[in-house]
Amino acid sequence: MAAPHSERTDDWWRDAVIYQVYPRSFADGDGDGTGDLAGVRAKLPYLVELGVDALWFTPWYVSPLVDGGYDVADYRTIDPAFGTLAEAEKLIAEARESGLRVIVDIVPNHVSDQHVWFRAALDAGPGSPERELFHFRPGRGENGELPPNDWPSQFSGRTWTRVPDGEWYLHLFTPEQPDLNWANPTVRQEHEEILRFWFERGVAGVRIDSAALLAKDPALADFVEGVDRHPYIDQDELHDIYRSWRAIADVYQGVFVGEVWLPDSERFARYLRPDELHTAFNFNFLACPWQADRLRRTIDDTLAEHAPVGAPATWVLCNHDVTRTVTRYGRQDTGFDFARKTFGTPTDLELGTRRARAAALLTLALPGAVYVYQGEELGLPEADVPLDRIQDPMHFRSGGTDPGRDGCRVPLPWVAEAPNSGFGSRGEPWLPQPEDWPAYAADRQSTDPASMLTLYREALRLRRTVPGFAEESLTWLPSTPGVIAFGRGPGLTCVVNLAAEPAELPAHTDVLLTSGPLDDRGRLPQDTAVWLLA
Repeated sequence: MAAPHSERTDDWWRDAVIYQVYPRSFADGDGDGTGDLAGVRAKLPYLVELGVDALWFTPWYVSPLVDGGYDVADYRTIDPAFGTLAEAEKLIAEARESGLRVIVDIVPNHVSDQHVWFRAALDAGPGSPERELFHFRPGRGENGELPPNDWPSQFSGRTWTRVPDGEWYLHLFTPEQPDLNWANPTVRQEHEEILRFWFERGVAGVRIDSAALLAKDPALADFVEGVDRHPYIDQDELHDIYRSWRAIADVYQGVFVGEVWLPDSERFARYLRPDELHTAFNFNFLACPWQADRLRRTIDDTLAEHAPVGAPATWVLCNHDVTRTVTRYGRQDTGFDFARKTFGTPTDLELGTRRARAAALLTLALPGAVYVYQGEELGLPEADVPLDRIQDPMHFRSGGTDPGRDGCRVPLPWVAEAPNSGFGSRGEPWLPQPEDWPAYAADRQSTDPASMLTLYREALRLRRTVPGFAEESLTWLPSTPGVIAFGRGPGLTCVVNLAAEPAELPAHTDVLLTSGPLDDRGRLPQDTAVWLLA
C-alpha cells in the first residue's frame, strides 16, 4: 500500500489529516460484538484509500469501561476485549508501513478506581503515602459528613466520594475516576515513564485528555463562579509539567495534541509555546453554529491565537463526545453545548447532510491539521440509543435528562448486506445499530460517486496533491453577506454559501470539487461549498 502522507517527516503534524478511531466501535475482528485491534488492522487498506495521514486511538488500555475507556486501570496493558500489547505493537508497525502514523490517548487527570494505586490507597488508610497520590481529605461538618469543598463536576453530580474510614476523595468526573495529585513527584515520574513506554513502541504522538485539569489549587478552597480564579482549570503549574513532557517527546520526535477547553485565547496559546504542546484541539470551531459571520470570526480568532507562538491550528467538526455533524447541522440550533443536550430534538437529516458536506470542504481547506472522527466520512447521523441500552455515565449522572454520548459511538456499518452491517459476524454489537445503518455502509458508498465517502476521498486526494494546500496562510476574498470565500496559496479558492440565494463564483479556470451540484447558471446554491483553481 502506498503511503498517503507527504514526504515531510519532521513537521508532518502541521497539516496532517488525523482519523480518530474509537476502537470499541470501529471494526470487530473476532465477531464478539466489540471492536478490536484485529478489526482495525483489517481496515488499514480502507484508511489508506481514504487518504488520512495518522490514526488517533481513544484509550485501548485495561479499563472497567465506566467512562468509555477513560477510566484507565493499566497504561501498559491492552484491554483483553481489544487484543494484546503484541497486537498493538503489530498494528503500530503495520500502520507505519502503510504510511499511517499512530497517536495514543493518555488520561493524566485521573485513573480507574481499579488501578493498583487507588486500591492500595484505600487499603493504606488516612495519612499514608499511598493516599498522597490522590486527593484524600477529611470532610466538613461536625462528623465529617460534608464534602471538603463545593467544586463543580465536569459531569453532573458530586466531585467527592466518602470511603468507609471517613475520608473523601476527589473525582472531577465519575466516582470510578479518582483524580491524581500532580503535586506528588511520583505521579509525574509515572506518567513520564508511560510516555517513554509508548514512544518506544513506535507511536508518533500522544493526545492528552482533559489537559487543562491536572493541577489543582492546593488549598482546595470553595469556588464562587465569576469571582474566584478557577481552582482546577488552567493552573499555572501545568506548564512546567508539559515542558518536562516536551523534552521527552523531542527525544523520540513525538507530537502532542492537548484537549484544552479555554475561552481565554491568550492563556490557550500558552500551551502551544515551542517548549510545550505542539497542537491543541480547537473546540470553538467545533461548537460554532452554521452561520457565515460566526464561522469567519471563529476562523479569524483561531488563526490569531495560534500566530504568536507559531503553532498550527487544528480543525474538527465532531468527536466521540459530540453530537454527530449531520444531526447537529440539521437542527434549529446548529451549535454545540453539553448543557443544551436533550432528548427528542428535531433534526432535518437531508439539510444536515448537505451542510455537513459543505462543512467538510470548508474544514479541509483551512490551514493547519484536521481531525476526522470515524463515521463522519460516511455521513452517519447521531443514533437514538434505546434507554435500556445507554451506557454513558453522563446520562445517569444527569438523572436521565442528558441523552449522553452513546449516539455518536454506535458501531460503524461496513457491509450493507452482512450481519450487523459488517461490523462483526457473530455477537450483537455492544451498542445497537439503527435499522437504517445499512444505507450508510462503506461498501455501498464506495461505488457511489455522490456519496459522502467519495466526497471525503476526493477532498483528501486534492488536499495532498494541489500545491495551494501546502501554504500556511489564508487570505479572505470579497464576498456577499452569508458567503465565506478565501484563498490558499497560488490560485486556490474555497467558497461556501450559507445565504438563501445562489452565489456567483469568483473568476476561475477549473472547478476542483463541489459538495453539491452547481445550479443551471453555474452558481453556488445555499449550504454548498466549492474548491476552485484560477
